[in-house]
Amino acid sequence: MIKNQAVSSYIELFEGKKQQKLIELHQIIASALPDAEEVVSYGMPAFRQKEVIVYYAGHKNHIGFYPTNSGIKAFKEKLTEYKYSKGAIRFSWDKELPSELVQSIVRFRLNEIQHKKRKAGKSG
Repeated sequence: MIKNQAVSSYIELFEGKKQQKLIELHQIIASALPDAEEVVSYGMPAFRQKEVIVYYAGHKNHIGFYPTNSGIKAFKEKLTEYKYSKGAIRFSWDKELPSELVQSIVRFRLNEIQHKKRKAGKSG
């Protein structure tokens, strides 16, 4: 279930299978981040817990998944079958979403953010 109306409105811009694929990705991410807030940031749906953990967006030929540079670096070996760049992974509209990979990246990013917050709290 999508909790944020702006996120829901974004997904409704897409039709048919593309809309369903975005809903599926949203649910995959949400299941790994039950305490995160759903937001729209930089014009894209995102999940935030103190700061944004990941973004995603629908494009003409693919879904963009944006786990930041650290999320890409940490899982680079598992991304060989996808097009990716410094901060983005492209998922084809026509292929099954890699739910376990997405959840692993999401959990990595959450852990990274929580660790950074704890570290920042100790240095004060």
